[in-house]
Amino acid sequence: MKSQPVSPLILSALLIFSVHSNPTLAMSRKARLGQALFSDTNLSSPAGQACASCHAPDHFFTDPDKSDPTSEGVIQDRYGSRNTPTLMYTSASPTFHFDKGEGLFIGGQFDDGRAPTTRDQAKQPFLQPLEMNNPTATAVVEKVRDASYAGLFRRVYGHDALNEPAKAYDHIADAIAAFEKTEAFEPMTSKYDYYLAGRTQFTAQERRGREIYEDDHKGNCAACHPSRPENNGEKRPLFTDFSYDNLGIPRNPSNSFYIQAPEFNPLGFDFVDIGLGDHVKDVAENGKFKVPTLRNIAKTAPYMHNGYFSTLRGVIDFYSTRDLKPACNSKWVSEEAALRQGCWPTPEVSRNVNHDELGKLGLSEQEVEDLVAFLHTLTDGYQPNR
Repeated sequence: MKSQPVSPLILSALLIFSVHSNPTLAMSRKARLGQALFSDTNLSSPAGQACASCHAPDHFFTDPDKSDPTSEGVIQDRYGSRNTPTLMYTSASPTFHFDKGEGLFIGGQFDDGRAPTTRDQAKQPFLQPLEMNNPTATAVVEKVRDASYAGLFRRVYGHDALNEPAKAYDHIADAIAAFEKTEAFEPMTSKYDYYLAGRTQFTAQERRGREIYEDDHKGNCAACHPSRPENNGEKRPLFTDFSYDNLGIPRNPSNSFYIQAPEFNPLGFDFVDIGLGDHVKDVAENGKFKVPTLRNIAKTAPYMHNGYFSTLRGVIDFYSTRDLKPACNSKWVSEEAALRQGCWPTPEVSRNVNHDELGKLGLSEQEVEDLVAFLHTLTDGYQPNR
């Protein structure tokens, strides 16, 4: 289990606080059921891990344990291959599909889009041996039947809702997806939101950072992380276009997945995560991962699918200099060591790397600092002066 497990009472209290700290928030009965399911540490095998254990509400729904770039499952020393992403704003992602006009895969859940919707996504961690480790969906349903909220479950889905395991498991996922649509996950209370509403002003550095962010001859971040409102200002930006890209991220030498038992990782240190390519079975998509929202990015380290970067500054330096610095002598070089040595390791997947929009931005030290300052304005929970 997690090295410092969080009790069910604490998880429940944190989730309740995340919703009720804002008096304007109100949840439907279905969403309240989803909240109970999300925070229930009895729904793992053995008991001890909930969805909220790796998506903690007081850590912007990311893993509070930053000692490893990927998350430990309920079974001690079992780790997945990828960094746990934030669940904030995830319900806004469209159903996974191929956009013929753009020629791109769009939307879905997980870094590789393998779950079309949040309902599909909610089903998977319960049964993943590296996560919550339940043997079957029926085993999860049986635990829900014995839960204190079983009555609420029946009020939401019907008196016989827990009788048929397959249907009941669908209901579990549906309720969690409903909870993930509440304002606890989509508050839009960043300084940037208040700036758009005319209720605060940027500092000179934040203004410069925004200009760099949107300048297609500088940061060009808005190409994949749109920052402008749509529909005459009615639709605020989510800072992602929900597409997929290969950024040329190196292997992470700190990733514990490399030393997992052969039954979970038979390739050991030869494992290569090809991302979207594995999901759609197309080598042209190898190495591509979903473009994340940049909302709350300053609070949701580590970054990238394998957690290679622990700092925003390192990410921006990589975007700016990946194709300008020499390759490191080893493919197993950490972010800290690479920055110190003035090099970058070769990509985990060299095919399909995006060389058009990043890699040789050549940003100055001041421009990097300005860009970091702007990204800090995307953190929810800002309190305007007026």
